[in-house]
Amino acid sequence: MDSEDLKRRTKEFAKRVIRLCRCLPSTQDGRLIGNQLFRSGTSVGSNYRAACRGRSRADFIAKLGIVLEETDESLYWMELIVETEIMKAELLEPLMDESRQLIAIWVASSNTAKQSS
Repeated sequence: MDSEDLKRRTKEFAKRVIRLCRCLPSTQDGRLIGNQLFRSGTSVGSNYRAACRGRSRADFIAKLGIVLEETDESLYWMELIVETEIMKAELLEPLMDESRQLIAIWVASSNTAKQSS
């Protein structure tokens, strides 16, 4: 999977997060968790694009670390949504699985970049 594929994939991830946030209840906890998920989920793609424009390998690795953090944070908020029974697990599982796959990609990419520097 090349960087253009990942740019498309992370943009699709952001769109899916946006659609999920629209479905959260307008309770206080739904709004607060939704705001956090919206922020972290939409920043995955923008930070990945910034990493791709890194000025050096070290810059790429540092920015990829931010991408990893934001993806993991998004997964955290989705886990909270399920565990607090705001939404059913089966509704979030496909997006949570995508988060886990992206996390695995970022870890592998970071390790590869670190080994070749």
